[in-house]
Amino acid sequence: MRIAIYGRALHESSRPFLKELLDEIRTRKLSVIVHREFAGELSGIGADGFDTFTGHNDIREGTDCLFSLGGDGTLLDTVGLVRDSGIPVMGINFGRLGFLSSIGKEDVKDAITAIENGTYIVDERSLLRLESSKPLFDQAAFALNEFTLHRKDTSSMIIVNAYLNGEFLNSYWADGIIVSTATGSTGYSLSCGGPVVLPNAESFIITPVAPHNLNIRPLVVPDDSVISFEIEGRGGSYLCTLDSRAETIDSSYQLAVKKEAFKMNLVRLGERNFLTTLRNKLHWGIDSRT
Repeated sequence: MRIAIYGRALHESSRPFLKELLDEIRTRKLSVIVHREFAGELSGIGADGFDTFTGHNDIREGTDCLFSLGGDGTLLDTVGLVRDSGIPVMGINFGRLGFLSSIGKEDVKDAITAIENGTYIVDERSLLRLESSKPLFDQAAFALNEFTLHRKDTSSMIIVNAYLNGEFLNSYWADGIIVSTATGSTGYSLSCGGPVVLPNAESFIITPVAPHNLNIRPLVVPDDSVISFEIEGRGGSYLCTLDSRAETIDSSYQLAVKKEAFKMNLVRLGERNFLTTLRNKLHWGIDSRT
């Protein structure tokens, strides 16, 4: 069994848990390959001798699971590593909130046991795909959480003309617009007033960012829809993002968002589910009165 490990810079307080993870892997004689940029974070805690990788072609074949060590942002990076390979991703939360990286760092041993014995659950998560009249995102034009258009280098709002399956939907006068997947409904969209949607709901959520018209509200549409955009404004350039990746565009770009043909496999341990995560992370049902 081979496990790939990906992470970003980690806080010093996480190093004991990281050492526990590596020691457990060595004890069980599992094969490991570590992302090259992350390998430096593991120096001094037993990572010597591990093979390294730099991109998706290095792990596409022969990898049984990818461990994402960090928060949700770290896990979103792994979308571009696993792509359409079907490699399951286990998010171990070394970050803060952790909707996607829902396995606590104190559960390292249980997580490895589950992977080794196959006693875990795989949740298939839909992705969205961006199509553009000009090349964007270096052949990785897909996202797990969201696509956004946003103003850049100006304080003026922008106008986003949106179309649903070719039919005019609305002209959004706003700082920007978000199209999120059901998975991404608890991310940027939620912070902008969007609804929480269960991850297995086959939906996109269209959420304006700081709209000028206060009667404009988020809209939930089927994810077999094609949502297309034209953008205009006083500024000459705008920001287009897929999850944590960003590109600068201008008004000559014609953009469309639709459902990606492949899905991402997220690993969870059997006793945890999305509703448990909602209650724990958003403190639902907790009496906070003093």
